Amino acid sequence: MIEAIAFYCMAAVALTGAVMVVTLRNTVHSALALGLSLAGVAGLFACLGADFLFAGQLLIYVGGIAILIIFAVMLLGRASNLHLRQINQQWAAALLVCAITGAGLWRLVGIFRHTSSSAPATATTRSIGLLMLGDYALPFELISLVLLAALLGAVFFSRKDIS
Repeated sequence: MIEAIAFYCMAAVALTGAVMVVTLRNTVHSALALGLSLAGVAGLFACLGADFLFAGQLLIYVGGIAILIIFAVMLLGRASNLHLRQINQQWAAALLVCAITGAGLWRLVGIFRHTSSSAPATATTRSIGLLMLGDYALPFELISLVLLAALLGAVFFSRKDIS
């Protein structure tokens, strides 16, 4: 019973943050709401027993939003420049697409609610760690080198010529 309450509270946090992302006009406030929404998704992973995804969500995505806020403040400059219009003229079509998608997801939840098993959640970090440091160690390190090269390329192309 307590697991269901925690799950629905985290789902409410994630949905509230997502709604705030698209309704707030201030860029910094919108980015903070995105961080709140992603933290709610991390809470959902924790409720489902996916501890590796929980930690990854917090470290990568919520930490990434903190960096996004820092860059938004640094690149946009003064606080008066942070107020941007985020609403366009196709809001009615977007609302219709959201309603159809929500109805489909609601139907899927109803289908899976009757067929789900209530097996206890088990930790997944050990098995994923053994795979990452065993069979997938070389591809994991190659991906880190590709990301490092992309970061260096971004720094190189974004710098200003001093000469």
